[in-house]
Amino acid sequence: MTYAQDMLSSGNDGMLEHIDARTNLAGTNKMEILLFSLGSNEKFGINVFKVKEVCQIGKVTRTPNMPGGVDGIISLRGHVMPVLNLANFMGMNPEIKHETMLVAEFNRHILGFLVEGVDRIIRVDWDKVHPTEGMLSDKGALITAITELEDGSLVSILDVEQILADAFGEAVVGNVERIESEHELCVFFADDSLVARRKIIEVLEKMGVKHVQSNNGREAWDRLKAMADAAQSAGVNLHDQIQAILTDAEMPEMDGYVLTQHIKGDSRFDDIPVVMHSSLSSDANRAMGKRVGVDYYVSKFDSIVLSSTLRPLLT
Repeated sequence: MTYAQDMLSSGNDGMLEHIDARTNLAGTNKMEILLFSLGSNEKFGINVFKVKEVCQIGKVTRTPNMPGGVDGIISLRGHVMPVLNLANFMGMNPEIKHETMLVAEFNRHILGFLVEGVDRIIRVDWDKVHPTEGMLSDKGALITAITELEDGSLVSILDVEQILADAFGEAVVGNVERIESEHELCVFFADDSLVARRKIIEVLEKMGVKHVQSNNGREAWDRLKAMADAAQSAGVNLHDQIQAILTDAEMPEMDGYVLTQHIKGDSRFDDIPVVMHSSLSSDANRAMGKRVGVDYYVSKFDSIVLSSTLRPLLT
């Protein structure tokens, strides 16, 4: 029996038993992907850390004004959650009714994804996971990255943040108080999600803080090293140029955990705090961040929590 099949039969307990083993991935630049199908020849994947459980769908209740692609709501283990028919949402219109549900938790939301079936869990190096920006349209693209299996077939990794935004609307950035400072303030941030980058920029602009951005961890580290080298050559303190570093956890090429290790291993960044800003909100993920030296951990996406975390680091 594969691990994915074991999760299907044992429910949430099977997933919880695997948490401790997965926390050991911190700093290895590896991720685990649950492979699943949607009734086509394509292979799809989702980070295992986003999956609470795999189960058979129960009774789904239709409610008025459900967004397109959402079949209804379901009650499962004390949680009432929306059920999103992933194939329909992606415009695939399968002939067979899907009855396998991935119960996913991210961005402090719990929802069910209906899929045709689950295959297995694979462990891949993040440097073998390639971003799709430039290959797919930024607008409406529901795939954030692609990786290749040993047999040469490709796996499309879901952009769950984009799916959540498309289905239920983007998080609203509320009133964020501006920081009054005599000095120019700047945050360096790295995130592979277009939705997340847009929201981070909106928060920083409302705070009156400039930003430098990168779309993945490897690009971020290259830019940070270049900034540190330039500051060192000029004999200036890097902290005068950037006061905080904000990083996602999941990113193609290099994840946020390895990025943090690099930053914490370079004394030129000693007085610059690292804030991990991730849709992975479980205690296990916080423990992974702490293990590699993350100073603060903020769950996506709450503009007030994000701004209140950054504010004392910038003043």
